[in-house]
Amino acid sequence: MTLPRAYEDQLVERAKQDADAFGELYDHYFGQIYRFVFSRLRDQEAAEDVTSEVFFKALRAIGRYKPSGHPFSAWLYQISVNAINDHYRSKRPVSSLDGAIGVADTSRAVVDRVLDHVEAERVWAAIDALPAQQRTAMTLKLGEDMKLAQIGVIMGKSEGAVKLLIHRGMIGVRQRLGARLGVEERP
Repeated sequence: MTLPRAYEDQLVERAKQDADAFGELYDHYFGQIYRFVFSRLRDQEAAEDVTSEVFFKALRAIGRYKPSGHPFSAWLYQISVNAINDHYRSKRPVSSLDGAIGVADTSRAVVDRVLDHVEAERVWAAIDALPAQQRTAMTLKLGEDMKLAQIGVIMGKSEGAVKLLIHRGMIGVRQRLGARLGVEERP
């Protein structure tokens, strides 16, 4: 969710000089950026660290930020993608079952919730095995439910290129999941 464009542009300009204005941007976008980072890392501590790093980098670079006709959140997502890639390069994250389960749904049987969680873990593990750009496009589409145009802005690609990355990513996920089941994908 973005702020009204005119208000956001004014807030960003004020944030270049006023820490309170940056704090308002932080308060508004923190949850959104944290959810995206957590969906990629699936480790609460690492996601908190990377999200903090994203906002620290944004604060340091806010003076150089120039509105490009896209929401401020697109810039934050770009910083997030780079920070996540840096995290993966520095070490391989460990997934925590406790952190990934979250709030329990008491209306469903525990076995059903566990099976859903296991299936989701299998799909995200297959996404994690994709090349970096496919992984990012898939995460923004599936994890954040973004439109192709928004993903294109974040990744610096056309809608067509994003669509192709997602298409290839889906093929890769199907192949990886099929390979685990002993089923081959037909050409």
